[in-house]
Amino acid sequence: MLLTVTMALSGCGMAMKLGYGQGSPIAFRWLDGYVDFNDAQSLRVRGALDEWFGWNRRTQLSDYADLLARAEVELLADMAPQRMCGWADEVRARFDAGLDHAAPTIVELAPTLSLQQIANIEKRYAQRNEGFRDDFMQRDAAKRRKASIEREVGRAETLYGRLDAAQRELVARSVAESPYDAELSYAERTRRQQDALATLRKLAATHPIRVEAEAEFRAYVQRLDRSPRDAYRRYSARLVDYNCSFASTLHNATSVEQRRHAAALLHDYELDLRSLAADAAG
Repeated sequence: MLLTVTMALSGCGMAMKLGYGQGSPIAFRWLDGYVDFNDAQSLRVRGALDEWFGWNRRTQLSDYADLLARAEVELLADMAPQRMCGWADEVRARFDAGLDHAAPTIVELAPTLSLQQIANIEKRYAQRNEGFRDDFMQRDAAKRRKASIEREVGRAETLYGRLDAAQRELVARSVAESPYDAELSYAERTRRQQDALATLRKLAATHPIRVEAEAEFRAYVQRLDRSPRDAYRRYSARLVDYNCSFASTLHNATSVEQRRHAAALLHDYELDLRSLAADAAG
């Protein structure tokens, strides 16, 4: 979980600085690949992205660096499952802050989307769903399990360095025992997509006043955070508990050298974030 936010915020060394500097145009191309903005929308979105990255750089990067600095210290000791979940909560709070800052632009832009643009989003969803099925829903159970193990080993080795045979076996057991259900996750994924499309179509059709559009957006975000499906909420809670426990078990099985490798990796990212923040302050 810590690695996820680290990689999302950064990259590697100088590449991170260059990538962050290009964050706004990269984000625009990604969004435009879904929507295909018209000229007026493109101008508004580009301006909003420039503003968001400027705000993020001025006000958030130092906090991200402080988070990593604390993680560097904690990574050198054992961690309980509750602490792993605590890190996830801290990361989530920072993502939520970023979404809150972007919300006014989303609320302003969403009602301007045409039916064709919403259909473009739906088409892009379908393409991404095909990739999800290829990656997570192989019909052969053995191939599906092998792919899951390789993903988890790869993630762990990015943070800790090379895993030994016993640690790899631990990962394999965790995958076999995990409550993760690709079909249930896929069903929730598609539910969220259909919810998003329905919300956009409603906003495009009704052109609500701003306060009404804000209410629609907040309601959608709440459904993202808390699925209306009871079965999925129970499943998600089990999966979170299991993953926190597994992350703790794997971490506690790492060597001193592996923990130092992880701390050094986060320290490099911390320094890069502080440099970016200092550049903004200057």
